[in-house]
Amino acid sequence: MTAPSHRRRRTTTVLVAVLAPAVVWLVADPVLGHRLRITDPAAQESLDIGLLPVVLLALLASLAGWGLLAALERFTRRPRPLWTVAAAVVLLLSFLPLTGSGMSGGTRTALALMHVLVGTALMAGLPTRPEGPDAREGRAP
Repeated sequence: MTAPSHRRRRTTTVLVAVLAPAVVWLVADPVLGHRLRITDPAAQESLDIGLLPVVLLALLASLAGWGLLAALERFTRRPRPLWTVAAAVVLLLSFLPLTGSGMSGGTRTALALMHVLVGTALMAGLPTRPEGPDAREGRAP
């Protein structure tokens, strides 16, 4: 894979990782009419989860994952397994807030599905290596 097609694939992966949770939100909120809401009973406040935060957080996670993978590719000899472990740990940790109270089962399910879709897209699509001497020999000093 050449560098431009390598970059294109990663850009497409980020796009998929951002669009997938947006589709879940669109189905859950406007189509099914289930408001994604987190309530803090102690403070008597609630937070409605809108489309913009869903898209921005997915984009932030995607770019952070890409950045970490790029750093690992530059400074380590085995970036893919290291990145995959890091991505899996981050995905698992992302479920911790979903274990708390203050949200309905529908909200919890929609958010969990969003997390899985973003993580799956990134883990499947980002860790590819461009062809060429740098890819075969490793780029670590």
